[in-house]
Amino acid sequence: MSKNILVIDDDKNICEVIKLYLQKEGFKVSLAYDGEDGLAEFVRETPALVVLDIMMPRKDGWEVLKEIRKTSTVPVIMLTAKGETFDKVLGLELGADDYIVKPFDPKEFIARVKAVTRRASQQEEENSSITFDDLDINISNYTVTYRGEAVEMPPKEIELLFFLASHPNKVFTREQLLQQVWDFEFFGDSRTVDVHIKRLRKKLFEQGETWEIKTVWGVGYKFEVR
Repeated sequence: MSKNILVIDDDKNICEVIKLYLQKEGFKVSLAYDGEDGLAEFVRETPALVVLDIMMPRKDGWEVLKEIRKTSTVPVIMLTAKGETFDKVLGLELGADDYIVKPFDPKEFIARVKAVTRRASQQEEENSSITFDDLDINISNYTVTYRGEAVEMPPKEIELLFFLASHPNKVFTREQLLQQVWDFEFFGDSRTVDVHIKRLRKKLFEQGETWEIKTVWGVGYKFEVR
């Protein structure tokens, strides 16, 4: 699955240059030109990595980083003209994974992006199994165990269940689930998600003791943990 990178920077020229380099490396790229739009795009896209400027209108990069860290551990690379040691230390203390000063060398930038995404992928592999009381989902070997019994599921059902369970109590639209589980190149419609959710519920006897795949009417679905 191609990794989606969100670039938040008010310099549109820099955004387009970054987009070009990242796309050449096989990444999908989303752009936002101020902090408010960047946070909205972050919620919509659930990116694998964020490239974040500091000096921006509406919300600056520090505010955006703080908001992201309230709900997510997604890797964030600060990309900014603020090159003072104080700013670098502040960025890392607030939860940034790397700090690159403008102007930057494109090759070094790509190398840093790959290094951060590689570390994040390794961490994901370490966290490849999720357990909620009577339910165990292992994405590394594509197995689901419920109430001590193995449950037969095709890969996409397991991927959908794992993705939802990886973000407990977070609501996803059908479009977001299509993008995250079926990849952005999948040309399906929202009924694909509905059918898979229905099958999951049937195989898991609707819900467990402390969890439920819940419909949020007018929005989408969430893995609710009580």
